Amino acid sequence: MNDIIKSIEPQENPNVPDLRTGDLVEVHLKIKEGNRERIQVFKGTVLYQHSNGAGSTFTVRRMASNGIGVERTFLTRSPRIEKVVVERHSKVRRARLFYLRERTGKNARLKQKFSK
Repeated sequence: MNDIIKSIEPQENPNVPDLRTGDLVEVHLKIKEGNRERIQVFKGTVLYQHSNGAGSTFTVRRMASNGIGVERTFLTRSPRIEKVVVERHSKVRRARLFYLRERTGKNARLKQKFSK
């Protein structure tokens, strides 16, 4: 029975690195418009992750025009993800950063984590 389940499960996407909450990332997605395909970049902060096998997801929040926050959830194993670039790691003390939804401007900044 486990062999059948493993054969149906999607393979891990090698273009998605290990992500942590608070990372500033660029997600490059393949978007299909009519008969053309293009790459769209979504840049923002990782708010949280769900780790449940084939259904693993991560949510990224960015500030759009006029200070409107936009959140988007991506499947970690999705073949539509071209690549994920981690620009920097931030120092956070919790697993879910829902408090960033109420903050704007300088209050919404996270401290950068430096490796030694």
